[in-house]
Amino acid sequence: MGKLNDRIVIITGSDSGMGQAMAVAFAGAGATVAVTYHSDQDGAQKTLQQIEQAGGRGLIQHLNVTDEISVAELFDRVGNELGAPDILVNNAGVGMSSPIDQLSSEDFDKALKTDLYGPFYCAREFVRRRKAVGGGGKILNITSVHDAIPSPGNVAYGAAKGGLLLMTRSLALELAPLGINVNAIAPGLIRTPMTRQRVDDPQKREQEMPNIPFKRAGKPEEVAELALYLLSPAADYITGQDFVIDGGLEMNWGQGA
Repeated sequence: MGKLNDRIVIITGSDSGMGQAMAVAFAGAGATVAVTYHSDQDGAQKTLQQIEQAGGRGLIQHLNVTDEISVAELFDRVGNELGAPDILVNNAGVGMSSPIDQLSSEDFDKALKTDLYGPFYCAREFVRRRKAVGGGGKILNITSVHDAIPSPGNVAYGAAKGGLLLMTRSLALELAPLGINVNAIAPGLIRTPMTRQRVDDPQKREQEMPNIPFKRAGKPEEVAELALYLLSPAADYITGQDFVIDGGLEMNWGQGA
């Protein structure tokens, strides 16, 4: 028996990286997965193929998490074709690195709209659907070690991810009476399309790896295994928590001061 048998899961940004790894892991555990993408339709198709190879099933839907209508259309389609979603994983996000005096209002808005408003829009639709079927279910937000650790030149990203952490905790309290668990995973440096340039560049590796006690970037599959546990029945008594997976980076912050 799979850990997620008969569960219907929506994963935003599941066309690559951690979202893709989670989709495949969840399908292998018995879930039906709604795969979403913003621009990489080929990546989403690859995710669906891997889901089917793992013995699962799913669908693909274009999604702009910054658009309330697009979010509602996703949930309507999932509800009509698969049933009420049991699990929501807010994974879609963008990085935004710039000194504040060079950071445009448009870029600041983009970071908040994608990394904070997007999870809000999706969580709101998810809760509406769960209330209609009597409650229950789980929300997992993918934040970052920068939901707690400040990073120079990343004020927009930090504001969005810090806000997402407090949103997670607020929702955990609000939704507990409905039996909805809400948790977060805070990854450190994980090898994904967003970070590949940093991970593969020898000079950048030389600068960054000494800060990570394990001296390597994490794998999307490692994040997926943690997510699978948090979304399984084994974690039914866990809510409002932020799980750091970073090879020790957060503990090492400030060493040598």
